Amino acid sequence: MKGETIAIGVAVLWSLNSLFFEHASKRIGSLNLNLIRLVFAFLFIGLTLWATSGSFLPLNADKATWAWMSLSGFVGFVLGDYFLFASYTMIMARYSQLMMTLAPLFAAIFGFILLGEQMSWLSLAGMCLTLTGISISVLKKQNGTGNNRVRMELPVKGIIFALIGALGQGVGIVLSKQGMIAYEKVYTPDNALYIPLAATQIRTIIGAISFAAIILLRGGAGNFIRSIKDKKACGSAFAGSVLGPYLGVTLSLMAVQYANTAVASTIMATVPILILVPEYFILKRKVTWQQVAGAVLSVGGVTLFFI
Repeated sequence: MKGETIAIGVAVLWSLNSLFFEHASKRIGSLNLNLIRLVFAFLFIGLTLWATSGSFLPLNADKATWAWMSLSGFVGFVLGDYFLFASYTMIMARYSQLMMTLAPLFAAIFGFILLGEQMSWLSLAGMCLTLTGISISVLKKQNGTGNNRVRMELPVKGIIFALIGALGQGVGIVLSKQGMIAYEKVYTPDNALYIPLAATQIRTIIGAISFAAIILLRGGAGNFIRSIKDKKACGSAFAGSVLGPYLGVTLSLMAVQYANTAVASTIMATVPILILVPEYFILKRKVTWQQVAGAVLSVGGVTLFFI
């Protein structure tokens, strides 16, 4: 149960993390936010590695480890998180995180392909239930007597971006596990935390370099400098970085290290339910029974998918 317990903690951290990043993304944009939070994460993880191993950077990682973790960083951080954060500016975090319930499904598919992890025969039923829950939350019946048609309650572009984010996270976590398997073959650390931390650091390095290159190529250096001066945005980015790229991502890698990838991903997918609590009680946003039911069904579908 060690991996499963860690996964529960990750879900709580990601629920809070997504709200901080929603606020920052709306102020400074997805590209700038991603680079800032990855720089924060790089420093946090580096200091932790230095305190526990004496080295700021990963030790003894071979070419295979760097290759897998770099690919994971690009897919999960660059593609996945860019589109996820961009979706925050179009739809609220609760809806983006609802789309993220599809990430475990993507993880299961690619876990089967890359790692040979088995999927149960109930997977199709679970997928249908998850999609039903999402539909309940994002579709709305049109008003008017005799009109039984439904319409999309949210911008289609925002939903597509969130779906790409889910795909990036699902594939990225499987690539991360493959990278940690490769790392464990060449290095045996003194503590169990080291491999997930070092693996996350490699992903963070690749992500930060990639976002910096994108910003420079797009001529956005001046805009990035202005975003650094936004104290409220940077404060939210800092808080989100501690909860997400540092604690959340590192613990998520520990979760998949000690539990089946699909099971750990399922538990971490409860964010759409957990996020409704701070949205209602802290941010005072309206939460309907339709949205609650949709979130519960979506997470229930993910759970059924892995029975």
